[in-house]
Amino acid sequence: MTQISRILIVEDEQKLAKLAADYLQNAGFATEILSHGDAVLPWVKQQHPELILLDLMLPGRDGLAICREIRNFSQVPIIMVTARVEEIDRLLGLEMGADDYICKPYSPREMVARVKAVLRRLQPQTSPENSAGLLALDSNSFRVLAEGREIELTAVEFQLLQALYRQPGHIFSRSRLMDLVYPDQRIVSDRTIDSHIKKLRKKLAELLPGHELIHSVYGAGYRYDRQPAGQD
Repeated sequence: MTQISRILIVEDEQKLAKLAADYLQNAGFATEILSHGDAVLPWVKQQHPELILLDLMLPGRDGLAICREIRNFSQVPIIMVTARVEEIDRLLGLEMGADDYICKPYSPREMVARVKAVLRRLQPQTSPENSAGLLALDSNSFRVLAEGREIELTAVEFQLLQALYRQPGHIFSRSRLMDLVYPDQRIVSDRTIDSHIKKLRKKLAELLPGHELIHSVYGAGYRYDRQPAGQD
């Protein structure tokens, strides 16, 4: 029996929250609604939803603070909802750890499509992937393993590493990486990818101190080396 994915809707506009819940339920999802930011963290820790639709502006804790705090204990996919267009690049840069965003006012059908797309990207593939290098990627849990240690990545970080990892030595331009991570071809800036890569490198450095796996190629993009070079 297939388990129904449960979506947490965090939205203080009652009509919008109910509309989102209705469309998601019609698409086969189970939903829960929270309207106050302070209620989100305890609920998530106890209930473990499959995805969170998180409004940016909330009473109590705002969406950015909630997203950042959730990332301290969970990699649950988070889609931010915002009417503040100036925040989009910050959200996509995963400064707070969001996996996607939707701008208000939004089409409920588009929202459902975004939810499905994020969950589809997270579907298990082979687990783990083997390589002649030091890393193994576990697509089931978005974990990276090396020498008996492991670290969890966000969905977008995992997709970036997976793309680089599968073609070692190949140089990926920022635009190509954006196409892989955001296939709907939305407009994002180069610094969005740079921000992802910076956080990904930091996590890999914790896993394999003293080694550099992802290299910047000036004017071209990024490449992954299976056999890492020591850092100077």
